[in-house]
Amino acid sequence: MNNNWIGYSDFIGLAASYVYAIGLLIFGEGLGRLFHVKPNLTRKIIHVGAGMWVFGVLLLFNHWEIGIVPFASFIAVNYLLYRYRVVSAMDTDDSSPGTVYFAISVTLLFGLLWRPSGPIDSVPIAVAGVMAMTWGDALAALIGRRFGKHKYQVGNSVRSWEGSVAMFLSSTTAIFLVLLLLPGSSLSPLAVSYGVDRAILAAVVSGALATLAEGVSPHGTDNLSVPLMTAGVVWVLINNS
Repeated sequence: MNNNWIGYSDFIGLAASYVYAIGLLIFGEGLGRLFHVKPNLTRKIIHVGAGMWVFGVLLLFNHWEIGIVPFASFIAVNYLLYRYRVVSAMDTDDSSPGTVYFAISVTLLFGLLWRPSGPIDSVPIAVAGVMAMTWGDALAALIGRRFGKHKYQVGNSVRSWEGSVAMFLSSTTAIFLVLLLLPGSSLSPLAVSYGVDRAILAAVVSGALATLAEGVSPHGTDNLSVPLMTAGVVWVLINNS
């Protein structure tokens, strides 16, 4: 593969990333304005859509140094959106700079672990951390808000046991699927396969600790603590089992 093609592919990846992000914000805004979907739901739809774009990044980029640019740039963009409440689909009564923390987490994880040119690519661990937050946090919030009858409080953070159970089940499932299916695939051909046993162990342990982190983290900071803790725990378990 020649260098011109590599540069062209990365350019396409950058363009697609920003078009996708703008489209996602417009979609969320449209749901609120046209169909009167509440901001609490549109914010989570945008949250899930943003997290799932990591697979688009793995598909489109050939250089990790360029692939993390969209993530890094959205640290500033998300701060401005939060600070000035530009997008009503993301403006809830309890809005926090969580989207900023999420962009920081993804940038750090992909910058440290994603090596598409080898010799070994550890990006499945980064993706596992992102998916724990993407699906775990979203379903914990939605189910906790709808069905959470049994509350608990740690510091200023109020959660429900129903939401925490949803967090554990969804994050564990997402982590397991990533660790089982992503290594050796076309999205991460240089990653070492972990096998079913190690994937299950890593998913259950990291899912439990991610749930704990989500439950005790101050409002919004779980977007930082959950992905980083999940990836750290998976890294330790995968490399020592």
